[in-house]
Amino acid sequence: MADPSSYRPKPGEIPDSPGVYRFRDEHRRVIYVGKAKSLRQRLANYFQDLASLHPRTRTMVTTAASVEWTVVSTEVEALQLEYTWIKEFDPRFNVKYRDDKSYPYLAVTMNEEFPRVQVMRGQKRKGVRYFGPYSHAWAIRDTVDLLLRVFPVRTCSAGVFKNAARTGRPCLLGYIGKCSAPCVGRISPEDHGELAEEFCDFMAGRTGTYLRRLEKQMMEAAEEMEYERAARLRDDIEALKKAMEKNAVVLTDATDADLIAVAEDELEAAVQIFHVRGGRVRGQRGWVTDKVEEITTGALVEHALQQLYGDETGDSVPKEVLVPALPDPIEPVQDWLTGRRGSNVSLRIPQRGDKKALMETVQRNAQQALALHKTKRASDLTTRSRALEEIAGALDLDSAPLRIECYDISHLQGEDVVASMVVFEDGLQRKSEYRRFQIKGFAGQDDVRSMHEVITRRFRRYLAEKEKTGEWADGEVLTEEDGRPKRFAYPPQLVVVDGGQPQVAAARRALDELGIDDIAVCGLAKRLEEVWLPDEEDPVVLPRTSEGLYLLQRVRDEAHRFAITYQRSKRTKRLRSSPLDDVPGLGETRKQALIKHFGSVKRLRSATVDQIQEVPGIGRKTAETIAVALAQAAPTAPAVNTATGEIMEEEEPVTTAGSSGEPVSTGAPHERRGQET
Repeated sequence: MADPSSYRPKPGEIPDSPGVYRFRDEHRRVIYVGKAKSLRQRLANYFQDLASLHPRTRTMVTTAASVEWTVVSTEVEALQLEYTWIKEFDPRFNVKYRDDKSYPYLAVTMNEEFPRVQVMRGQKRKGVRYFGPYSHAWAIRDTVDLLLRVFPVRTCSAGVFKNAARTGRPCLLGYIGKCSAPCVGRISPEDHGELAEEFCDFMAGRTGTYLRRLEKQMMEAAEEMEYERAARLRDDIEALKKAMEKNAVVLTDATDADLIAVAEDELEAAVQIFHVRGGRVRGQRGWVTDKVEEITTGALVEHALQQLYGDETGDSVPKEVLVPALPDPIEPVQDWLTGRRGSNVSLRIPQRGDKKALMETVQRNAQQALALHKTKRASDLTTRSRALEEIAGALDLDSAPLRIECYDISHLQGEDVVASMVVFEDGLQRKSEYRRFQIKGFAGQDDVRSMHEVITRRFRRYLAEKEKTGEWADGEVLTEEDGRPKRFAYPPQLVVVDGGQPQVAAARRALDELGIDDIAVCGLAKRLEEVWLPDEEDPVVLPRTSEGLYLLQRVRDEAHRFAITYQRSKRTKRLRSSPLDDVPGLGETRKQALIKHFGSVKRLRSATVDQIQEVPGIGRKTAETIAVALAQAAPTAPAVNTATGEIMEEEEPVTTAGSSGEPVSTGAPHERRGQET
């Protein structure tokens, strides 16, 4: 590990001008490439006190052994040079998007005498027109099959083409009219080239003019009583319309744009791109990356733009690029895109209308892609085993923690304080073991005290189960009479808390007070993803690429999700509760009948016993019970719509949902299975 001060340039050596810099390690390998408007100011940021640097930046500067730079004239040149060097040196600390698959394109080889339509993957070739990318190759073949009726362009390979030319017999497509058969001279190279150009124009979105021309020709043929030709043109028009329907219309103004969305967490990011041409989604692709450097969403977008358009020119760069966040500064990136296209390119965040709605769809795709990537990564047995071994090594455990429990506290400004407990066994979620807690020992907001209470209650139950059944042999399964596992009967090998030193100390103190000393405790602080251990002044910093850190993060995030879902459901239930819920013997049907009759609880409270008795199904005794209960109940404070700030008047009808009179939980099925204690 190198000391950055050993290779820090002298202050006067670094120019105060735009440029690109490279950090190299002791073996002269480039490990990081960056650009700057002012090299002097940017490089000075890397040579601060190590304690003030982000952990990822600190790892990079201590791995490096030297730094060098190249001065350029403008920020646009710096952007281009940065992309070139990242592509050339593949530095380990730079964000590099990797395709989650090899995307197929529809390609037209315009550089050949007889252009060919085909599916292509990999690097793009000069002189070839590309459309897409598509998610699946079969989608390309379906589209081409429909268009060949109207644009019978060659689709055969060079070997098939030469064999047909040698024998003088075209292939099957030539016989059925889906190829113009240039191999046997049915069409000249010039005419076939024009046919390929028309095919490309149609695929590029210029469909309206061509359809109108075909419709005009069809009408003329019908007027001249050339009915066979008119029928053929009619079928051609239907084929083209069917091909167009395969790409959904999403924007009504025939927009040419690329929409880029980013979903990210502390360690990884996923990017989704929708290619819209002529108002239709013509292609889609996605990337994922490890966040190996401290980086903002705008910087992630900038790197995505570099990778997406670094090798593109002309119409391959659209007129409009819609993004979730703008690079800072935006001007060099926008000028660079304009230079790649050869005309003005608009780079902006959609604010309203159809484009904003489509961006939300792209964002959902990005979130699903990130979740799918994490699921695939977590489901691999070898990866899970390595993660557990890394955790055991980092925390100095005797064995891999096969059962991990994680706890999180959730509240809204001290109200509805709850906690969650999630369980991972062998690196996988055990949702049937999830539990949730209400904080009962005190009122108000105190996360440390809440954590102490939850850990105490959970492991007091564990000790009670242990005392009830006596000591058991390793591996013995403790079950209830119905065969289900006993609640809280199994101790974890590792307790993880969401938080830093204070929360970890509270959890350890709770275990010590119960006399439990064989369960390890750690905390995961969200801000810097540091792992805190009891009685340790400094955190354990796991490598960013560590599978162990990734597993701890998944456990912590799941505990947070489960806790906040429960907290929201409790808040909703409190805001929607009715004084009628406390009336003994009053079921859901009669409550709804009362509200329907009087219109609100306020009017019901002011009604007499005789008036209440007028409601169908309400007898004298029940009416008296309702009147007494409502008189004793203090009027509740008005509910507030948290989205708008509007006070919801009590005159509004009070409704309930569910057979028990309580609002239906909005949680997922497994959340409702989590038992409350």
